[in-house]
Amino acid sequence: MRTGGPRRGAHICVRAPPVPERASSPRSAAVIGAGSIGTAWAVVFARAGWTVTVCDVKPETLDELPAKVSDRLGELSAAGLLTEDVATVASRVEPAATLAEAVSGRHWVQECVVESLPVKREIFTQLDALTPATAILASSTSMIACSRWAEGLPGRARCLVVHPGNPPYLLPIAEVVPAPFSDKAVVDRAQEVLAEIGMTPVLVNGEPEGFVFNRLQGALLREAYCLVRDGVISAPDLDRVVSHGLGRRWAVIGPFATAQLNTRGGIRRHAEVMGPAYQRMGAERGQHDPWTPELVERVATSIERGLPADEWDQQVLQRDAALAELERARRERADLFSSFEN
Repeated sequence: MRTGGPRRGAHICVRAPPVPERASSPRSAAVIGAGSIGTAWAVVFARAGWTVTVCDVKPETLDELPAKVSDRLGELSAAGLLTEDVATVASRVEPAATLAEAVSGRHWVQECVVESLPVKREIFTQLDALTPATAILASSTSMIACSRWAEGLPGRARCLVVHPGNPPYLLPIAEVVPAPFSDKAVVDRAQEVLAEIGMTPVLVNGEPEGFVFNRLQGALLREAYCLVRDGVISAPDLDRVVSHGLGRRWAVIGPFATAQLNTRGGIRRHAEVMGPAYQRMGAERGQHDPWTPELVERVATSIERGLPADEWDQQVLQRDAALAELERARRERADLFSSFEN
């Protein structure tokens, strides 16, 4: 892939972006990088009816793209998760020989290159120069804040992180992480687009390292390593605690909703009963972040907007019905799920 475009200069005039346009049909996206995440994003956009151009610095990786896209789409079709035939959706994805060709006229650019700050700075310098002024420039990075690679770009206000679950066509969560200089209209439009293509956007404020997905995952992994290190449990059994317990429950509801429905009286009662024990567990690992009454009330009030306390019994029944449906599916495909047992 020939990138082209200007290098960063000593003096850069920062411009405010035009309001991001609402794409007229056909909508179009460019994906930069044809690895696993880039291929997955191409599938997400194409499945939603968008035309997608994909480029990569490695010609051999780009050559493999059509087969990889068709394979992923075939898997979705076999699972009943595709509303069109594979060939129709796959035809919307096209390789591009150069970065300039890939991004020409695109409404959205999704960067999926290596997790390297210098590389991302260079790519976004060129993207800013090559793309239409109304295009949204998004990075799939899982760790590097937008303010680190877009600071100083003339079009920095249209840049932000959009970090997906992996693979996004099966884990349709997308963390939208703006920099302090990201334009609100861009952030709002990015969330609209993600919802339009079947993703679930969540806004992450403040650019914390690892954002939210990896901070939660990291917290669980840190404790998991400690428990194995201390001889409390074997690694395979720990995985079973998650895959047969926590993970199944979290496939239906999150940790706060779990607390709301696990204890009659909801989050407030859960914090009262379990909070001291969790505080002691945290202290064992050198963590001292108390669940203050103000914080518990803030969480409870927010969660109860969707799970009202006076509907607790009905909600528990609905949770259990969803868990039963998942268990039925697992039993029907026991051969598939058992293949991950250690």
